[in-house]
Amino acid sequence: MLTLRQIEVIRAIMVAGTVKGAAELLNVSAPGISRVMKYTEDQLGIRLFSRIHGRYVPTEEARDIFEQITAVFHSVENLHFAIDALKMGQKQSVSFGAVPSIAHYVFPSAVADLKHRFPDLELHLNIIKIEEAIDYLLLRKGELVAMSYKLDHPGLSVQPLFTGQLYAIVPSDHPLATKAAISIAELASETLIGIEPDDPYGQLLKEPFDRQGIDVSYSVVARNSQTVSTLVSHGLGVALVDELSLAGPQQHPGIVVRPLQEEATFRTYAVFNADQPRSVFADAMVGCLIGQMKKAAAERKRLSSVSAVQTAQ
Repeated sequence: MLTLRQIEVIRAIMVAGTVKGAAELLNVSAPGISRVMKYTEDQLGIRLFSRIHGRYVPTEEARDIFEQITAVFHSVENLHFAIDALKMGQKQSVSFGAVPSIAHYVFPSAVADLKHRFPDLELHLNIIKIEEAIDYLLLRKGELVAMSYKLDHPGLSVQPLFTGQLYAIVPSDHPLATKAAISIAELASETLIGIEPDDPYGQLLKEPFDRQGIDVSYSVVARNSQTVSTLVSHGLGVALVDELSLAGPQQHPGIVVRPLQEEATFRTYAVFNADQPRSVFADAMVGCLIGQMKKAAAERKRLSSVSAVQTAQ
C-alpha cells in the first residue's frame, strides 16, 4: 500500500517532470526523491516513469495508477481545505447562552475573543434565565450556558469556571460611601434593593445575610443586577451584587462600589447537555469565559485599591 508521502512524491514528479523539480516543489533533496521513487517502483513491481528527453513521463501501464493518485491527492487537498475552514469557523454555527449577570459584559467580551480565533464562525447568543437553562440545553437550542448557579440535573454536565467576590454598592452621596469596606450588618441596616430570594441568583445574594443570621427585607425587588445597580444610582437604597455584574467601562456614575468586610464569594459554571458531544468552539468559549472573568476580577481589585487610597485621603 502506498503511503501519502509516496503519493506526494509521485505527484511532484508528474507535475515537475524531473527529480530536481520535484525536490524543489517538496523542499527536499533530489537524492531523497530518487530513493523514494526507486523504493515505490520496487514495491509495486512496475515502472511508473520513462525518461524521455531528460524528462520523466508516466508509462502507459501506469496511467490508471496516476489517475487514482491524482484523485487521492485532490482528496487530501480537500481534507486540508476542510480542516483550515474548520479552524476559521467557516460554515459552522453554534448557539451559546448566559444568565444576565454574565451576559452584561463578560459574555460579549468572551465572544469577541472567540470570534478573533474563529472569524467566520456564525454565533447565536441568548440571555437565559436560570430556570430556562435546562430546556435550552436539553432541547438542544444551544450548546453552552454560562451561569452563576450550579444546576443539578442528570441530563446536564457542569464545568466550574471562576470563583469571584460579592461587592456592596451604595449611592455616591450615601454615608457608607466614605468607608473603605462595608459589613453585611451595615448593609442590612439600610434600605435594601435586591433580587427575589426565591430566584437562584437571589439566593446567592442572600446567603451572606443568612450566615450572619440577618433576615433580609427588600424595599425594591428587581429581576437582575443591572436593574439593581440603576436603582441604587437613583438613590433608592443599597445592594449586594457580584463583581462580574460590575465589569466593564460603563459604570453607573451615581454608585460607589465597596468590598465587604466579610468573605462572600460566588461561583460561575459552564453547563452543557451531558448527551451532546462538545464542539471545539464550546471548548474554546470556556477558555475565553475564564480569561475574561479573571480579567474582570483583576480590574475590580485594581479599582478597589485605588478607591481605598482615595477614601483614606
